[in-house]
Amino acid sequence: MSEITLGRYLFERLHQLKVDTIFGVPGDFNLSLLDKIYEIDGMRWAGNANELNAGYAADGYSRVKGMGAIVSTFGVGELSLTNAIAGSFAEHCAILNVVGVPSVNAQAKQLLLHHTLGNGDFTVFHRMFKNISHSSAFISDINSAPNEIDRCIRDAYVYQRPVYVGLPSNLVDLMVPSSLLETPIDLSLKPNDQDAQEEVIETVERLIKEAKNPVILVDACASRHSCKPEVAQLVDATQFPVFTTPMGKSGINESHPRFGGVYVGSLSRPDVKEAVESADLILSIGALLSDFNTGSFSYAYKTKNVVEFHSDYTKIRQATFPGVQMKEALQKLLETVTSSVNPSYTPSPVPQQKLINSPAPPNTPLTQEYLWTKVSSWFREGDIIVTETGTSAFGIVQSRFPNNTIGISQVLWGSIGYTVGATCGAAMAGQEIDPNRRVILFVGDGSLQLTVQEISTMCRWNCNNTYLFVLNNDGYTIERLIHGENATYNDIQPWNNLQLLPLFNAKDYETKKVSTVGELNDLFQDKAFAKPDKIRMVEVMLARMDAPANLVAQAKLSEKTNAEPN
Repeated sequence: MSEITLGRYLFERLHQLKVDTIFGVPGDFNLSLLDKIYEIDGMRWAGNANELNAGYAADGYSRVKGMGAIVSTFGVGELSLTNAIAGSFAEHCAILNVVGVPSVNAQAKQLLLHHTLGNGDFTVFHRMFKNISHSSAFISDINSAPNEIDRCIRDAYVYQRPVYVGLPSNLVDLMVPSSLLETPIDLSLKPNDQDAQEEVIETVERLIKEAKNPVILVDACASRHSCKPEVAQLVDATQFPVFTTPMGKSGINESHPRFGGVYVGSLSRPDVKEAVESADLILSIGALLSDFNTGSFSYAYKTKNVVEFHSDYTKIRQATFPGVQMKEALQKLLETVTSSVNPSYTPSPVPQQKLINSPAPPNTPLTQEYLWTKVSSWFREGDIIVTETGTSAFGIVQSRFPNNTIGISQVLWGSIGYTVGATCGAAMAGQEIDPNRRVILFVGDGSLQLTVQEISTMCRWNCNNTYLFVLNNDGYTIERLIHGENATYNDIQPWNNLQLLPLFNAKDYETKKVSTVGELNDLFQDKAFAKPDKIRMVEVMLARMDAPANLVAQAKLSEKTNAEPN
């Protein structure tokens, strides 16, 4: 074919980047566009329950495969996913956000169309999204459309942020040269300014040479911006102790002998807190220093020798170097870092996490403390582990991940219910990479109710690599801990959660309920249960106010912050 439709061009470009599942909901302004998905072998339309869930799913897919894509319809559809897109923007996730908009002719005539505000303004929703998008395009000319699509895909992928594309319904069937697809989209980073980078490297090498007690601290953007290989090489080359933040969990192989645990400021284990805060040099990689990621900003470094490597700048002490991107800077540092380590530096033992070895009596009621330490023994290499805002996101800090694990949580944006949609996206991404790669969700009974419909999408696509652990603690425990322990606004209507899979017409499924230590142990020792050959739901019964110790402490800090006077 010498020519293809613009709609097919869009999806061919995504297919070239292995973005093979498109999330979203059909609407009359995007239907012709959706037809083009089925013209491409290996590409599928997920067909989500609603746009918010679809946005969460695209986010989860992006965290596994590097980029996600969603298609919605003008006004009513796109506004329903603003919360999800804002979360992807905050947490550095690449999303191509495609909106089917009215035809160019209808816009020019300012027709009083459905899904509009009735004032003839067809760009108002595009303007809304500009605040939560890295860049955008509102396409109106078929001649420039392919270049605009390429630019938007590149921006989303390179900067790991959502990008908005408004695509008029009358343009998707117009023809463009197919030869344009022969030139791949340039996804390379802009080179760092060499003078600035040389100054950074020289300064960092000097600090490393002087350091007697250095540590490496890995945060979320190390994973989002594909710096995990550089982090691993840096640890190997220096033998410095390495720690992660809650958001950075899975940014380093936790089986590495130099891994010391998770640092959360004052909420850290005492040995981890001492190891990090007593360092005389901290190499921070990809930091997102939100309140829940830092124990309410309770970092207490005893040194000013802090180097922050970020996706678009580097900071050394109080000096900032704009445009010195961490991936290239780390690669440059790795060329000489071994010779820069202080000759007198001797790798000291790192903190060791104590996991449960001797189980409690089998009839002992389950607790969060037991669950989060015991589950480490059930995880296996390659797992994708998704933890919901609340007890799960805090509890998972106590577990140990195997190598090649992907951890998904939304610690910064913290939208309740995010993980059910994200699990759908991660499961579909996992299917495309390796059907035996398990996707494991931990979600509270309250959070589940916000986005439960997306389990239906998982059933539709036979996501038999998925485990859904529902932590039933009778409502919003994280909110009860912050404020209103007995307030009815923290209550929920109890559901028969284990009836959800048959309700959504799952073909191959299994359900379990566990409430004691013995039942959980038996489950994790069951080899058949560990095999990802059917979608599974496990309801974990917990006491209403039982919570991980670090969440209890965080809740007290949050309540204090919320109550501070002006």
